Amino acid sequence: MTRLSRIAAVVVLAAAVLYVPLRRWAAGGVCESEGRMDGKTVIITGANTGIGKATARDMAERGARVILACRSLEKAEEAAKEIRSQTGNKNVVVHKLDLASLTSVRQFVKVINDAEPRLDVLINNAGVMACPRWETEDGFEMQFGVNHLGHFLLTNLLLDLLKKSAPSRVVTVSSLGHAFTSGIDFDDINYEKDYSSRESYRRSKLANVLFSRELARRLEGTGVTSNSLHPGVIYTELNRHREDFIRGVVGEQLSKVAVKIMEGFVGMIGKSWEEGAQTTTVYSRIKIYGICCAVAEEWQNTTGLYFSDCVPKETSAAGIDDEAAARLWDVSERMVGLKS
Repeated sequence: MTRLSRIAAVVVLAAAVLYVPLRRWAAGGVCESEGRMDGKTVIITGANTGIGKATARDMAERGARVILACRSLEKAEEAAKEIRSQTGNKNVVVHKLDLASLTSVRQFVKVINDAEPRLDVLINNAGVMACPRWETEDGFEMQFGVNHLGHFLLTNLLLDLLKKSAPSRVVTVSSLGHAFTSGIDFDDINYEKDYSSRESYRRSKLANVLFSRELARRLEGTGVTSNSLHPGVIYTELNRHREDFIRGVVGEQLSKVAVKIMEGFVGMIGKSWEEGAQTTTVYSRIKIYGICCAVAEEWQNTTGLYFSDCVPKETSAAGIDDEAAARLWDVSERMVGLKS
């Protein structure tokens, strides 16, 4: 046996030994609640694929009226049809929502407020990641505009319905990536200087954490809770712009190989869509400390926290900066036109 073949054999053996514990670690917590959602309405943004779709299917299985809020009506209708077939729940509907357009957000909210008598859970799930420096319809940097500003406006415009339906919940999907940035650059909020797709994504995810925290503070006493979460290491369509980023780092020839390696690694030890959805559903029917939030009264007022693997976790220092959270709220209000 050659030296190279011996090394290869050791690598294969090590991978085989480590696979199960690594896979179990990556899978994280599991929602075990049997709580029902009959008579409740749930809105999930970006619910036509990935974690959003898995969460929508889960909510439909629990008996909820599920609204898929998606940019592509065609993909959303396909997902809704599949969910209805799999769960037997015919109360799964689709509405157009493009978070890169404030006009679309307002149009969506008008449809919801006119047609829906209640809203029990709003899951801010949709997002973009590592894209080039594109701009939204309103001229905002795409990742900050979609991941934060679109959801900021959506949530604010739905607050009256959420309060009317209290106890109700707002869940914002963030990412562990928020911990790898030092903070929001308020002097370049629209990232017009020295754009970095990675840093922009991290800032947008930090904005999710700060928004959720400030929202919880502002909603104290209303019966509406707000929490954010990290869903885990998952390869979904959110990664569709990663190849462009990797190409810029390693070059054209190596980029496809690098992407395949990344997909394979995440595929082996990363979470499936269903596992990633576990922490998301922690807020609507959910397991927190092994108890379902939707059916356990003692957790009904859980708010202002950041979750990972179905349990509260500490954020970065930037994630608990209340001064920055209040400032971001004020800036965001002005950017989306809620305040002049």
